[in-house]
Amino acid sequence: MRTINRLSAQAVARNVKPGLYSDGGGLYLQITRAGVKSWLFRYMRNGKARGMGIGPLHTVTLAEARIKALNCRRQLLDDIDPLDEKQTRQVTQKIVAAKTKSFSECAEAYIEAHRAGWKNVKHGAQWESTLETYAGPVFGDLPISAVDTALVMKALEPIWTTKNETATRVRGRIESVLDWATVSGYRSGENPARWKGHLDHLLAKPSKIKKVVHHPALPYAEVPSFITLLRDQGGTAPLALELLILTATRTNEVLNASWDEIDMENRIWIIPAARMKAEKEHRVPLSKPAMEILKTQQEGAEGDYIFPGQRDGRPMSNMVFLQFLKRIERTDITVHGFRSTFRDWVGETTNYPREVAEAALAHTVKNKVEAAYARGDLFIKRAKMMQDWASYLSGIAPKN
Repeated sequence: MRTINRLSAQAVARNVKPGLYSDGGGLYLQITRAGVKSWLFRYMRNGKARGMGIGPLHTVTLAEARIKALNCRRQLLDDIDPLDEKQTRQVTQKIVAAKTKSFSECAEAYIEAHRAGWKNVKHGAQWESTLETYAGPVFGDLPISAVDTALVMKALEPIWTTKNETATRVRGRIESVLDWATVSGYRSGENPARWKGHLDHLLAKPSKIKKVVHHPALPYAEVPSFITLLRDQGGTAPLALELLILTATRTNEVLNASWDEIDMENRIWIIPAARMKAEKEHRVPLSKPAMEILKTQQEGAEGDYIFPGQRDGRPMSNMVFLQFLKRIERTDITVHGFRSTFRDWVGETTNYPREVAEAALAHTVKNKVEAAYARGDLFIKRAKMMQDWASYLSGIAPKN
């Protein structure tokens, strides 16, 4: 009688009686009371009987089961317990799976971890949008451990010369996500999105590609007539825009301004660091026209915002100025450009020092030596300068 290969494919298919049927060499056909057929490898290890399933009949044929049983017998010859080895392999696979995340999953986790530290919701949305648009189609679904230089280049190259500013942001964001994944244990090795000493050898420097595009600004000689136009308009948007021009501030700084930031008695607007681009508190001296606008808004004011929106508890939309400029047919200029207009007026028509004008714009001093000495915010000098600016906008020439 044969010691192995006792069963035939026909007998295996026809047999429906529950039980164990030996094929020899430790291989058994197992039939349950429910009629389910599967293969079992049985063996002795250190004096104890052990059994290991090696697959159901509908997936593993008799010939394949014999090969699996042969491999098990070879493991036993090498003093390897087949069942222990299988369980170890399964645990390892589970650990690897637990440590495997796609790039998109890591990007989502990174954004959620940092969202609270970002100034506004729009910043997080920009992260999501750019990574989904440019990195997602290339390696978003791949394990983050598989993202290499070639894949990063594949995402960046199509937009590097045509949309360099966007591409530069995307590269930095990919680098940040990959760094997060490395620290979190989802990948190892060098960061393939690193610029210095890596991608700077493969891509052209941004400074050699992008052209500086200035925000279209209204010449300062035309601003007084523009202010007159604003004052002839009805509604809140013209008032908010005039305050922006009078204070040389940014759109979000004005539209999100709240009453608790205003010191009416001392004519100071204190913008908290959280709302400033440089993340540093900024004191804005308020000229007489600026105070008049605030007093107008204070009459019958409800809620926290100086310029409340249509929805309760919300400020005006950041699109309100763009819509207003369209309405008065001045799409040739931008709101941000009024800061440049103010800077040009100071530099070309007044004797105020450059640092006073830069302080009014809340610009960070880039020169380290200069920054070390710039301890104050030059508020008193700025207050006089902003009143002169307001006078100029009203058609009165500055005194100095």
